[in-house]
Amino acid sequence: MRLGVLDVGSNTVHLLVVDAYQGARPVPAFSHKGELRLGDHLDAANRLTEDCAIQLRDFVSEALGIAEDKGVQELLAFATSAVRDAANGDELLAWIEAETRVNITVLPGPDESRLTFLAARRWFGWSSGRLLVLDIGGGSLEIASGVDEEPSVAVSLALGAGRLTRDWLVGDPPSADEVRQLRKHVRAEIAGTAGTVMRDGRPDHCVATSKTFRQLARIAGAAPSSDGPYIRRILHHADVTDLAERLSRTTAAHRVQLPGVSRGRAPQLAAGAIVADAAMDLFGLGELEICPWALREGVILRRLDTLPG
Repeated sequence: MRLGVLDVGSNTVHLLVVDAYQGARPVPAFSHKGELRLGDHLDAANRLTEDCAIQLRDFVSEALGIAEDKGVQELLAFATSAVRDAANGDELLAWIEAETRVNITVLPGPDESRLTFLAARRWFGWSSGRLLVLDIGGGSLEIASGVDEEPSVAVSLALGAGRLTRDWLVGDPPSADEVRQLRKHVRAEIAGTAGTVMRDGRPDHCVATSKTFRQLARIAGAAPSSDGPYIRRILHHADVTDLAERLSRTTAAHRVQLPGVSRGRAPQLAAGAIVADAAMDLFGLGELEICPWALREGVILRRLDTLPG
């Protein structure tokens, strides 16, 4: 069947159209995205602004039209941390549904972590043993670990690259004090989960998803995305530590000149590198393998699992 997935993220709103069947891998057929940067449009009362709501409504309407043109049989729409954390998130989605007839479900943080883990498990398979999955989004950091398709641990922390940049890194480049205070905050938050994440033992395979990790790997020398999803891409902790220091001393204009770094993501890449470095250090991870599947694929796979055989 042809499925559409509409992912309302903190940075990007993304429509992915796939051909998907039980027992087969989802095959991408079309992709359409917009950088609405919802996480940057919160007012002093932690409400998403009216302009932001209108932009999102218009994008959802456009995505619905595209989905219909592409023959989508079912549209799965969900929102993550920017809408989840906004004081008017439910109100906004109710208004958009009234305007567009598209029902957007808010994913709780742990569910976001579980679905991302499912996607990584299906991609790498059972031979990976105990799997640890990290995902740095715009608003949150997802951590999941386990030996099955359902992780035994699924954690979501408010450590997204966009959120941290907005709240902690004012300068461009940020000051040494801003970087030090952010680093202290991030490490304290992640350290608080270390015992829970590692309680069942060390992982056999450590995996990273998300644009932040892909960009860090690309800067460190991994193959570009144009080489396809089956190229093995490894991100070493030593490289992440170096990047966390280097990127914090550079401007966004300088970062965008690095391999694989988009203009929209460049401002928040330093914060993302600080989070990645902290997680790898505190969990004792020497390397991470980049997984091409993440949350959207997890949503698709979970839906396929519910279809009658």
